[in-house]
Amino acid sequence: MMKRALGSTGLQVSDLGLGCNNFGGRLDSERTGLVVDAAIAAGITFIDMADAYGNRGGSERLLGETLGSRRKDVVLATKFGLPMDEAGRLKGASRAYVMTAVEESLKRLKTEWIDLYYLHRPDPATPIEETLRALEDLVRQGKVRFTGCSNLSGPQLADSIEVARAQELEPFAAAQDEYNLLSRGIESDLLPVIERHGMALVPYFPLASGLLTGKYRKGQPMPPGTRRPNSAFPRGSWEKRTSQSSSSSRYSAPSGAAPCCNSPLAGCCRGAVLPALSPARPRRSRCSRMQKHSDGK
Repeated sequence: MMKRALGSTGLQVSDLGLGCNNFGGRLDSERTGLVVDAAIAAGITFIDMADAYGNRGGSERLLGETLGSRRKDVVLATKFGLPMDEAGRLKGASRAYVMTAVEESLKRLKTEWIDLYYLHRPDPATPIEETLRALEDLVRQGKVRFTGCSNLSGPQLADSIEVARAQELEPFAAAQDEYNLLSRGIESDLLPVIERHGMALVPYFPLASGLLTGKYRKGQPMPPGTRRPNSAFPRGSWEKRTSQSSSSSRYSAPSGAAPCCNSPLAGCCRGAVLPALSPARPRRSRCSRMQKHSDGK
């Protein structure tokens, strides 16, 4: 598995990352263990999740139980900000909440530090300076190594960088946003900011919720056992998406490896990690194919 720099952090991570949003939901403890074992065996060293994944905390908890002594061998990223209770009170990016959220994540992950800690989404109720200052304190305390953001617009990210510099705070080092051959909206305003400031881009939905794997075809029935992402596609757009994905099939690897690694998007952003895949079932053969493709063999 090839590695690349994670922006300007100095961290080296695998070209492919493991997304953990299915842990604690579609995948129980046993299957989570199989997926993590297969990913690490294939050379994956970058693991990405959020505190809200797995029915609020399940993803972090299962990963913490699974990694054990291997924690030191991976770069671990998680997020805060989405609601962690039914009432919607445990959420946001205020200093008080950030300090509480990180402690809970550390406990679930069974670790003393988080390598990359993301703000999951903008919090209009909290000034960005307050969030940045809280995150910098976590870095100084050794609980977080680097910070990032997710789902910010280009102007919002640019504003956060200006505020950080004006207040002599560390700006976000990485951004995680939807980016693939079918979803390229960030190219107009967000990607230029990321590139200009030497940040890392960690795309989510790199395979467009499975559309770029080639398993969904226009006019053909759904393959058995697949998970059509209804929530990700409004009514009437599925057929359009399958048509687009069919047009993009020339970028897919014939071995069945991750198509995005072979696409024009690969390497377009300095320090980008392409992609963070979220398997729904343990498949060692898939990981071995990803490793073979990434090594260029």
